[in-house]
Amino acid sequence: MKFPEKEAYEAYRSCDASYDGSLFVGIRSTGIYCRPICPARRASAKNCRFFSSAAEAEAAGFRPCLICHPERPSFSASLLGTDSLAEKMAAYLWAHASGPLSLEGMAARFGYSSRHMRRVFMDQFHVAPITYLETCRLLLAKALLQGSSLSIAEIALASGFGSTRRLNELFQERYHLPPTALHRLASSQPALGTLTLTLTYRPPYLTAPLFAFLEGRAIKGIENVTHGIYERTVSLEGKNGEPCQGIISVAPTKKDDAFILTLSDTLLPVLSDVIFRVSRQFDLAAFPGNVAAVLCAMNDDFPGTFMEGIRIPGAFDGFETAVRAILGQQITVKAAGTLASRFVATLGTPIETGHPGLTHLFPTPNKILSYGEGLADELGKLGIISSRTAAIRALAQALVEGSLRLDGTRTREETKKALLSLKGIGHWTSDYIAMRVLKDPDIFLENDAGIKHAMPGTTPKKRLTLAEAWRPFRSYATVSLWR
Repeated sequence: MKFPEKEAYEAYRSCDASYDGSLFVGIRSTGIYCRPICPARRASAKNCRFFSSAAEAEAAGFRPCLICHPERPSFSASLLGTDSLAEKMAAYLWAHASGPLSLEGMAARFGYSSRHMRRVFMDQFHVAPITYLETCRLLLAKALLQGSSLSIAEIALASGFGSTRRLNELFQERYHLPPTALHRLASSQPALGTLTLTLTYRPPYLTAPLFAFLEGRAIKGIENVTHGIYERTVSLEGKNGEPCQGIISVAPTKKDDAFILTLSDTLLPVLSDVIFRVSRQFDLAAFPGNVAAVLCAMNDDFPGTFMEGIRIPGAFDGFETAVRAILGQQITVKAAGTLASRFVATLGTPIETGHPGLTHLFPTPNKILSYGEGLADELGKLGIISSRTAAIRALAQALVEGSLRLDGTRTREETKKALLSLKGIGHWTSDYIAMRVLKDPDIFLENDAGIKHAMPGTTPKKRLTLAEAWRPFRSYATVSLWR
C-alpha cells in the first residue's frame, strides 16, 4: 500500500513496528533502504524516499541495509492472503523464487494473459514481475549469506539462480559488492544437515493459542508440537517434478519479534516454498493493530474473548488440511485426530527422519486415487465412513484434474464454488478451508460447535448479526471465540 509522505516519515521517525513490511525507507545520502524500525540514526525527511516493497526500493537504485535486514519482513509482506491478482502474483513469485519461473507459465496457471498480468502487477508494485522476482531471489540469497554456513554454490541453488555466476553478476549490479563480502559475516552454525532463517512479524503475537491449536490438531506421524516448537515432515515438488523431502521446525525467539525456521538441507531446492508456507501457517503478515481496532468491541458482549496479537492458524499443506477438515465433520477434534493418524499410518509414505514421531509423509492426491474403488474398503477398516471417503476421493480428483486449486492462483469465490461442487463438502468445510488454506480473514462459522459454545443462548441468525460488527476480520473473531 502507498502511504502519504508525511505519514510515512512519521512512521519511520517513531520506529513504528506496525508499518514493518509494508513500508521501506530509502536514504538518499547512503543509497541504502531500511525498515522503519531500523536502529540506525534517523535521516531527515528531505533525505528520505518511501516505498511499499523492497523490489520498488531496489528498482530505484537502493541496496538493503546490513543492520535491519529488509529481507526478513519481505518474506511475509506479500502473503497477507488478499484476493487481488497483483498480490496473488507477488505471493506466487515469493513462493516459487527458488525454482525456475516464467511469466508465461504463471499466466497459464492463473488463467490470464501474460500481458494483462504484467500490466496489473506494474500498476500496483511499480516494477515488472521479473524485477520483483529478482529482488525476491537476491534478498533470499542475502539472508543465506549472512545467516547460514552454506557455500556460495548452495546459496545460488537455494535462491533460484541458475548458476553461481548469475548470482555474482546480479549481486554486484544491484548491491555493488560481491556475495563473498557478506558471506564472511556468517556466524550461524546450525546442526549438521540443516539451516536456519529468521522470519519476522509485527508484534504483539500470542504464540500460546496458536501452538495450542496446532498441538490439538497435530497429525501423528506428520507433526509434533512440544515445548513451544512445531515440527513436521515435508515433501514438495522440486525442479523437474522431483520430490524434495525433509523436516522443518518453527520456534519463537526469546527476544526478537520473530520465529526461527530450521529445515533439512535436502529442502534447499524448495526453500522459498517452505518459507511461504510457514509464513502463511503462522500468519506472519498480519497487522494486529488493525485487527484490534475492530475486534476489541467483542469484549463488550463476550468479556475476555479478544486479545490483541491473536493469529489465524494457517495451513502448511492445503490438501492435508482439507482432508483433515473432511475427517473432522460433525465429530470432536480428538476423534478427528484419531482418524487422521490412522489415515496417515495406512496411506502415508514412510520417511526416515531420525526424529521420534516424524515417521510419514501425508499421501498425495495421486496416491489417494491409485487405490481406485478399493479406497472405501481401505478407509472403512479405519472407521472412516463411506461419505467421507467419497468426499476425500472427489477432492483428490478435482486437484489432479485442475478443476480445484488450493495454491492461491484462483479467487476465493472461485475456489469455494469449486469446493461446494464436490459431494460431501458443505458450507462449514468450505469456509473452514477458506479460512485456514486460502487465508480469508473474514470467515465466520456460525454453526460451528465451538462457536455455539462460546456464544451461549444465541441462534445462528443472532450470531451472524453480532458478527457483522467484526468485519472484515471475522476469521480472527472465530479464532478468538475458539480460544
